[in-house]
Amino acid sequence: MGLGSIIGTGVFVSIAIATQATGTSVIFAVVLASFVAIFNGLNSAQLAADHPVSGGTYEYGYRYLNPTLGFIAGWTFLLAKSASAATAALGFAGYLLHAFNAGDTQLTVPIAFAAVVILTGLVVGGIRRSNLVNVVIVSATVAALGFFVLAGIPAVINAERAPEPFFSNGIAGFLNAVALMFVAYTGYGRIATMGEEVREPRRSIPRAMIITLIFTMVLYGLVTAVAIGSVGATQLGQTIVGNAAPLEKVAETFGIPGAGIVLAIGAMTAMLGVLLNLILGLSRVLLAMGRRHDMPPITARLNAAGTTPYVAVWVMGAVIAALVLVGNVRTTWGFSAVNVLLYYALTNLSALQLTGKKVLYPRWLAYAGLASCLFLSVWVSWQIYAVTALLIVVGIIWKFAMNRIWPLEKATPDA
Repeated sequence: MGLGSIIGTGVFVSIAIATQATGTSVIFAVVLASFVAIFNGLNSAQLAADHPVSGGTYEYGYRYLNPTLGFIAGWTFLLAKSASAATAALGFAGYLLHAFNAGDTQLTVPIAFAAVVILTGLVVGGIRRSNLVNVVIVSATVAALGFFVLAGIPAVINAERAPEPFFSNGIAGFLNAVALMFVAYTGYGRIATMGEEVREPRRSIPRAMIITLIFTMVLYGLVTAVAIGSVGATQLGQTIVGNAAPLEKVAETFGIPGAGIVLAIGAMTAMLGVLLNLILGLSRVLLAMGRRHDMPPITARLNAAGTTPYVAVWVMGAVIAALVLVGNVRTTWGFSAVNVLLYYALTNLSALQLTGKKVLYPRWLAYAGLASCLFLSVWVSWQIYAVTALLIVVGIIWKFAMNRIWPLEKATPDA
């Protein structure tokens, strides 16, 4: 479950984005981002063990901090994961077009938009990824990436290129890359919410999280090393310009017939799975916010069977579709990075409020997670940071407006 939630857009798209930001040192950015993810993941796990409810840090913020910080956590989650979902949709479209040698990149946005609409319709109909489907998606993805690594080794050995700068954009570029790569690991939150569904959660969840993140780090590191070793950091960074299929373009340089197609299939299955999973997760957070009247109560309505928050699903589908219209994976991924770092900063701040037997791991993990999230968030593009700050202010104004229009104590039964 952890691998299915993590491996997706991050490896197929964001590695090229991060390489564009820092050059060859992206390999170390991949490693450093994984440690930041482990800090945050373990703190998420102990919060989930103490307060196992839907809504994640939105609920933790309400319980351990205060309603305003809880709302900001939910708001930034919606912003971050909507942007991640849009990136996944654009990545799917890019790999699909490149696989069929369609040079018209103007079709990227329409195809991504259509994918969002179709998957939103599936979620509204109650279609969920079963464990079997998850296993199929993970197997196809890991097999494609394993093929990429093995097929690319000869290309790395035979490559002849001029030396490239290790930090192409200095320390600032490197830290920006770490922030961008951190988003590529953040599916670990799904593991933290499994407390009611596994045996011995206090032992199983941390073990699953650490093993998953280490496996993912090694896989990301190998893929990055082969990609840079075969075409160079400069060319790898340039593959993201004008399209969203970097690894497929690299695979085509291996000289192996069908190599690009194999990567395209693995990428498309992974990103459709990520997109479907994000629509599900986003709609459930919006549902929780609707129940507290931080969002219009109508978003908390369920279908006749009481199984699907259909209004929340359509709302989030519309938000993701609107972000797809931006059409730039660099912008959507950077926007996601700022918001997800702020979200996990609040997660760590919540973990610091745990006391006594509720504290499962050393407190320095929460301090390290909080400090790393706040520090890395500063190194994302200031324009994206400014837009995020503005949207958080808008969100706080929205919260107080919602609470005035629909006070919680006057909630109607069907809300």
